[in-house]
Amino acid sequence: MQCYNMSTIISFVQNFSLVAAGELALASGAVCALIVLFKPLLRGLGRAALLVVKPKRSKEEQLQRRQMRDAMMLKRMLNSVEPSQAAELRAMAARA
Repeated sequence: MQCYNMSTIISFVQNFSLVAAGELALASGAVCALIVLFKPLLRGLGRAALLVVKPKRSKEEQLQRRQMRDAMMLKRMLNSVEPSQAAELRAMAARA
C-alpha cells in the first residue's frame, strides 16, 4: 500500500477537470450497461464454473445422503431419550 503525501493528493484534485469526470462517468456507465446486457451470459458462466468445482450429485447419491442423515438423526434421538421412548421411536421408524 502506498502512502501519498498531501501535496500529491491536492495536485491530483486540482488537475481533475470536468471533462475527466464526464469521461469517467461515461466509461463507468458503459461498463454497467455491458454487465446488464450480458448478465444472463455471465450468470451461466458462473454456474458452469461452479459445476466444474462442485459437481451436482446424482439422484441416487442424494437419496443415500438423505437416508444417512435421517438414520444419524434417529440414532441421536435414540441416544438422548429414555428407554421407553426409544422403543416407541424404533416402532415409528420401522413403519416409515
